[in-house]
Amino acid sequence: MGGAVAGIAPRSPHAGTMVDRHQGQTEMTGFFTLLYKELLRFSKVFFQTIFAPVVTALLYLLVFASAFKARPDILPGVPFVAFLVPGLMMMSMIQNAFANSSSSLIQSKIAGNLIFILLSPLSAGEFFLAFVAASVVRALCVAVGIYVAAVFFVALPVHHPLYLALFAILGSAALGALGVIAGVWAERFDQLAGFQNFVVVPLSFLSGVFYSLRDLPPFWRMMSRFNPLLYMIDGFRYGFFGQSDVSPPLSLAIVAAFCALVSGLAMALVGRGYRLRN
Repeated sequence: MGGAVAGIAPRSPHAGTMVDRHQGQTEMTGFFTLLYKELLRFSKVFFQTIFAPVVTALLYLLVFASAFKARPDILPGVPFVAFLVPGLMMMSMIQNAFANSSSSLIQSKIAGNLIFILLSPLSAGEFFLAFVAASVVRALCVAVGIYVAAVFFVALPVHHPLYLALFAILGSAALGALGVIAGVWAERFDQLAGFQNFVVVPLSFLSGVFYSLRDLPPFWRMMSRFNPLLYMIDGFRYGFFGQSDVSPPLSLAIVAAFCALVSGLAMALVGRGYRLRN
């Protein structure tokens, strides 16, 4: 495919000409059109894509808060209910960012309309970024919904807003890119469901959403450090409470490296047209 999706002809070598400038404008319009299409896709089913994850997170909060209301504070000065909220927010962002890009790609492949996107003058990078950006927007909408609902029940101070934003965006982008990989690889809905149920969901549940790393036995504490989602949740929680199990700069570096790794792999698959033109 070279640098474009589905073997589109390379861009004009005559940089700076009117044709080249016009072509760049067309491609930028194509990028925003694809992004708009992806945003419209999940916003049209708001109750399923935004409202339902918010309700699910609140049910988790209600159940665990009721079951462990007598539990000692995991972080000093942080009630257990407050401790749960950032983990539930990030877990919901992770799962919804992955679901957004992966479900869009597999639906387009099965419906047969992906070819119309592939024939447009979009580069592989623009194709990839449109899907990931839409995934990040959906994930952030879910996170804001959970936060707005949770503040009615528990105080959630924000100590480090920059860390909060960085972990939210990088974590959502990483799982959006992983969703692109899964959507490109999968050829049936059951393959995609298997990827989500046996990879994404276990990693998200075993990443410190409901517990602290320091509460685990040494062996499981060591094994948890190989889970990149742990650093997303721990760093995101640090943004709220200023306390974490892992050094925040280290967590940020690991999350950024993981995001770059999966983004690079997704870009390579899209650039080759792997399973996209069948």
